[in-house]
Amino acid sequence: MTHLIRYKAHGRKLRLVTCVALGTLSIGQASNAVAGATFKIDDTKWLSVGAGLRTSFTAQEAAAGTPGNSQWSNNFSLDNIRLYFNGQVHKYIKFEFNTDCQTCGNGGEVRVLDAIGKFDIDAGYNLWVGRMLVPAERREMNGPFYSPIYNVFGAGTPFEPADYNTTIQNNGTSAGSFGRDDGATIWGAFFDKRFQYAVGFFRGLRGGANVNDNLLYAQRFAYNFWDVEKNPGYYTSGTYYGKGGDILTVGVSNQFQDQGAGSTNFHGSFRGTAVDVLMEKVLPGGVLTLDGEYKNYGISGNYNPNLAASTPNFNMFEGNAYDVSGMWLFPQKIWIGQAQPFLRYVNVAPTASTTREAYEAGLNYIIDGHNAKVSLSWQYGDLLSKGLNYTTGATGEKVNQMMLGFQYQI
Repeated sequence: MTHLIRYKAHGRKLRLVTCVALGTLSIGQASNAVAGATFKIDDTKWLSVGAGLRTSFTAQEAAAGTPGNSQWSNNFSLDNIRLYFNGQVHKYIKFEFNTDCQTCGNGGEVRVLDAIGKFDIDAGYNLWVGRMLVPAERREMNGPFYSPIYNVFGAGTPFEPADYNTTIQNNGTSAGSFGRDDGATIWGAFFDKRFQYAVGFFRGLRGGANVNDNLLYAQRFAYNFWDVEKNPGYYTSGTYYGKGGDILTVGVSNQFQDQGAGSTNFHGSFRGTAVDVLMEKVLPGGVLTLDGEYKNYGISGNYNPNLAASTPNFNMFEGNAYDVSGMWLFPQKIWIGQAQPFLRYVNVAPTASTTREAYEAGLNYIIDGHNAKVSLSWQYGDLLSKGLNYTTGATGEKVNQMMLGFQYQI
């Protein structure tokens, strides 16, 4: 189905860096205008099903000073295989249930990704309850399936708490998984749908530093200056391939949880604030897309990112990060698709660690928008080797990486 689920999977622990670098990340989105296979029960009840697949090949050079550093790693990866289920039981009541292979790199286990009960009332006020995407900045809301860059998380800016672990646990190492958490979100749009909002309340960090069971609060507000973006719910897209008109949207997001980082004895309050901008302009010679985001993460209280020996330790990022990209979609078809070259730059500056960056250039072959495309990219930088290590002693060489990714969904 066309807009069914954008699933993003990524972890924050160093043991997950390899999985992240391979792009086992995605974000989920469900559509009100369902495609795939739809089964109509009566005038108000229906059920739809769909599926999605992402798979890639990655080759990364070894860092200088390592044995056999002239060799490149070669990895085939099943990044995602997903099943989507959506339905309506009443004019105002819908549900969404999605699964994904969330540990594909380790053999793979099919797990619950989304389980949402939806009260879709009108354009201004809607309520979703269950396990769902935590409101955040555009890159998180897009996910790889609805981002123009295949490896958008593998060499990206820091993640939110719900991305720290690949599984939901109650031992102080998890605040959700794959960008999802259990809670509720109120969302809608006003002023001819130009102003869009989503306000959520979630469990956040379970155990560990969160000794008082404080909730995590998440908000996203966006304003569409040109044409209004059309997406299901409070989700977003990283590009519309020129089919969404001229887009200029500015978004602001924030997440906060008291005692949302650290360990039981050394905990702090987490705050993650981001600003993102998307501009897409349809021009006579093609479609220009510019995207950028800035993140500022802060942790107050008795928190130290170097207390890795304190167990369990929810070691969130603290500092600033930037992620900017630009691309051009040629209107001419080459066989069955269109060419879309792109450039990207990422800079991550932790407060207590060394700065790391990544450069990326690539070419997308767009067959059917987000539903069918092939991506080839080259990346270079020490973000690929330092990864998610934000401690003082983080080290890493600047290395090259090549990736070939395939994406399909129905």
